[in-house]
Amino acid sequence: MSNNDRTEDVVIIGSGPAGWTAAIYAARARLEPLVFEGAPSREMIPGGQLMFTTEVENYPGFPEGVDGQTLMLDMRAQAERFDTRIITEDIVEVDTSTRPFLLRSSEGQEVRARTVIVATGARANWLGLENEQRLAQSGGGVSACAVCDGALPAFRDQVLAVVGGGDSAMEEAVYLSKFASEVVIIHRRDTFRASPIMAERALDNPKIRVEWNTIVTDVLGDDFVTGLRLQDTVTGEEREMEVGGFFLAIGHTPNTAFLKDVVEMDDTGYIVTPTPWRTETTVEGIFAAGDVMDSYYRQAVTAAGTGCMAALEAERYLAHGGGASPSAAEVPAEPVAAAES
Repeated sequence: MSNNDRTEDVVIIGSGPAGWTAAIYAARARLEPLVFEGAPSREMIPGGQLMFTTEVENYPGFPEGVDGQTLMLDMRAQAERFDTRIITEDIVEVDTSTRPFLLRSSEGQEVRARTVIVATGARANWLGLENEQRLAQSGGGVSACAVCDGALPAFRDQVLAVVGGGDSAMEEAVYLSKFASEVVIIHRRDTFRASPIMAERALDNPKIRVEWNTIVTDVLGDDFVTGLRLQDTVTGEEREMEVGGFFLAIGHTPNTAFLKDVVEMDDTGYIVTPTPWRTETTVEGIFAAGDVMDSYYRQAVTAAGTGCMAALEAERYLAHGGGASPSAAEVPAEPVAAAES
């Protein structure tokens, strides 16, 4: 338990583009934010999913692209430049029965906070194969985001495989067909669960074919994916297929387990923000930013944008007296005293 009796104005939970952007804005507004950037684990590390991305070509301001780790470390350094304080621990509990809120960390620290910005992101769902994870983390042609990586030179004019059967898989396959010589959708059943219009769009695409009743049992390749080992779910027969890229489209899981029964979430665990174009949650004073509240875009630039929004809303909330005044969503839209560059 922490001996620090200080009550924080802003505590930010998470450290991807949303968390660091929120920290930069809050720090420049002299709110002295405290960031719990998360503890490293097998699934997530501080900095979020971009820490596993070797090349980012769609983040504005980098005409030659930028390494994902470099981008995240630069954002972190920018937040530190404005005296953001950082703790490399997880928040495991948020107690809203008291004001200010009481937060408990994975190492037993307790922190009081007038506002909280949740930016813990979402983790891609994987098949759990050893080579899949190894090649994904090393930039070896395995990805869970076609929009992020599909246009990279390494994937152009290659046979690319997409695993999944929902709308996301259809969208990923159609997107990849712009760059690939062929896209192969691998699906464990004999029908898609995607909406009819999305399935039709993929099936009508001449560059897309489907491997029905098929699962991936291994990813082949040393430094870069060269193929997949497949198994027929009906006959059990195994075979290999050469591919130049492997994309997972079997969904994401938001990192919100620690907020169960604290804020409202949808059926898949994404945090609900009731007011359109706002980041405040169903608990006044708690805001959400990035992939943790966005199941649609899931891009670094949109995450950063909502991080900015959350910091501005937290600043406005505090300026109006916190819980003693109307929430940010009820205050008339007026300029916020943010330190704009």
